[in-house]
Amino acid sequence: MTDKPHFKRIALIGVGLIGSSLARVVRRDGLADEIVGCARRQETRDAILRLDLADSVTEDAAEAATGADLVILCTPVGAYETLARAIGPVLSPGAIVSDVGSVKNSAIEAIAPHLPDNVHLVPAHPIAGTENSGPESGFETLFVDRWTILTPEDGTDAAAVEKIAALWRQTGSMIETMDAEHHDRVLAITSHVPHLIAYTIVGTATDLEERIRSEVIKFAASGFRDFTRIAASDPVMWRDIFLTNKDAVLEMLGRLNEDLSGLQRAIRDGDGESLQSAFARTREIRRSVVEAGQHIPPRNPGDAGS
Repeated sequence: MTDKPHFKRIALIGVGLIGSSLARVVRRDGLADEIVGCARRQETRDAILRLDLADSVTEDAAEAATGADLVILCTPVGAYETLARAIGPVLSPGAIVSDVGSVKNSAIEAIAPHLPDNVHLVPAHPIAGTENSGPESGFETLFVDRWTILTPEDGTDAAAVEKIAALWRQTGSMIETMDAEHHDRVLAITSHVPHLIAYTIVGTATDLEERIRSEVIKFAASGFRDFTRIAASDPVMWRDIFLTNKDAVLEMLGRLNEDLSGLQRAIRDGDGESLQSAFARTREIRRSVVEAGQHIPPRNPGDAGS
C-alpha cells in the first residue's frame, strides 16, 4: 500500500452521490488542504456547506478549477465538453483532471482537446452507487471493496495515474486499469443494458390498466422491487450514458435480443431442456459474483431498515 495522497486544492465539479462520498473521504483522511465544490443550484451549494463537504462553493467551474491541483468532473457526461472548455484556460501546470463517469471513450473525446499540454487527464470510473442523488445521499463507505477503473491514454504521466489510483485506494476501492473502449463494452453489458431493461420493465408496468398496475405495486416480488430501485436512478445521468455509449449498448442489445428470441422459441416449443440449460449456466454467473464479493450493493450504514 502506498502512502495516502495529498492535494493542495481539490475542485469537485458536481457534488452528488459520488462527489459528496468522495469529499467525505477526503475530509476524513485529510487528503487536501482545501476542497471547493461547484454546483449550479443554490440549494445544492447550501447543502455542501451545511454538510461541511467543502471549504467554499461556487457555481462557476472556472473559478473552482483556478489554483486546483486536482479537478474531478462529477456531473453527467453530457456536460463534460462545456466544462472542459471552461476550465482549460485556468488550469495550473501539472494539474490533474479526472472524472467519475460511466462512459470513458466519450469522456476522453470531450475533455482532452480542451486541456493544456502540461495538464494530465486520468479518467476514472468508480463502480459504486445507489439510486439516490444529491450531496445528502453520499457516505464515506460507498466505495469500500468496489472497483474503480482507470482509463488513461497511452503516454499519460505515470505519477499522475498513480496519484489518482492512490486516491481511490484510500476510499477502499480496488483498482483496475484498462483501455477506454474495452471499458465501455464491458460496462454496456454489466451496467448500461441492465439499467435500460429496468427502465423498460417498470415503464411497461406503469402502462398497464389501472387494476393490474395497482396489484403489480401491491404484490411486487423481489425481482420487480430490484428493477424499481434501479429505475429510480438519476434520469439525466442515464440519458447521457446511453447517448454517449450508444455503439456498445446497441451491440449488447442486439445480442440480448438474439438470446431472448431463443428463450421465446424454447417456451413456445415446450423445450424445457433448453430452458433448464440456459438457467443453469446463468446460475453459475451468480455464484461467481457472490464469490467475488460483488453481490451486496453499497449501503449507507446510517440508513435504517433494509
